[in-house]
Amino acid sequence: MRTTPSNLVIAIDGPAGAGKSTVSRSLAEILGIERLDTGAMYRAVAAAAIHHGVDLSDGAALVALAEALTVEGDGEVLVADLSVGHLLRLDATNSAVSLVAATPQVREVLVRHQRQWVEDRNGSGVVEGRDIASVVFPDATIKVYLTASAEERARRRVDEGAASIIRRDEVDSTRAVSPLHVAPGSRVLDTTGRTIEDVTGEILGWLA
Repeated sequence: MRTTPSNLVIAIDGPAGAGKSTVSRSLAEILGIERLDTGAMYRAVAAAAIHHGVDLSDGAALVALAEALTVEGDGEVLVADLSVGHLLRLDATNSAVSLVAATPQVREVLVRHQRQWVEDRNGSGVVEGRDIASVVFPDATIKVYLTASAEERARRRVDEGAASIIRRDEVDSTRAVSPLHVAPGSRVLDTTGRTIEDVTGEILGWLA
């Protein structure tokens, strides 16, 4: 395993099914640094809101849940004392997460959590999401935007389905706050038909 310096941040953005989780997990393992799935944080708030019967239009209540969120050392996300891992991919969570993510105050709280997470890890980490290179870490060491064909993304995310993915893409790309887009300085990688080793190897080559 190679030795990595402090302050190494790899920011990975892209739509659902583009390969963010697989690529970020592989990079973190190879580099010996930790990985943060910021999408899981928004899903955790959505799942906790549903679990507690919180109205998704109640911004103050959603912010309170976001404030209570913690990421454990193994990547498990807790909201207060509620472990939400088994709730993150439910249909109800899939339907609610874009609404939660479009709430400006929730994004403000979770971005603060995300920056603190990296700071606590000697300024390093592989961070994936929708606004990592554009908002959370615009000065990241490497900024990557992963994409793939609609057919490929739907195949990879059979747990969610093509209709849900298309709907989330539309909501995430057109929301007023931190919309999904290619940030300045990001390198676009189309992962359609490419192996994880191929994609990961190309990104690692940019560190040379």
